[in-house]
Amino acid sequence: LALKSLGAAVAILGQPGAVQGVVRFLQACPQRCLIEGTIDGLEPGPHGLHVHQYGDLTQNCASCGDYFNPEGMPHGGPKDTLQHLGDLGNVCASADGRAAFRIEDERLKVWDVIGRSLVIDADEDDLGQGRHPLSRVKPETLERG
Repeated sequence: LALKSLGAAVAILGQPGAVQGVVRFLQACPQRCLIEGTIDGLEPGPHGLHVHQYGDLTQNCASCGDYFNPEGMPHGGPKDTLQHLGDLGNVCASADGRAAFRIEDERLKVWDVIGRSLVIDADEDDLGQGRHPLSRVKPETLERG
């Protein structure tokens, strides 16, 4: 069975350094966006993945803005009712530094990501469940980009 596409987009991840990847967004139906990709050069373990507000990469992650959040929701995870639209959760890199993933999102649409940026965090996203007061706003990370 071939999926009928209502739209598609591709994000190429790269920066000065070892992290490189390709992520594809496919709007399979009005209620489901398939997000699949492979990102190499990561430290083994979980890494937060987010759509950011702007596609401006002139200053790497510093010019990408905050997480894409047009509804003004608190930070959360993919299974939370209240979450930023750009919160895609965590992807896990294997011992060789590769994260290969497939996410089905029922809220994000392909047309929401056009002109924005996709950012992989250096660390795990606490999905708004951390003890830090800013956890529900956005996760603390040592490095974004």
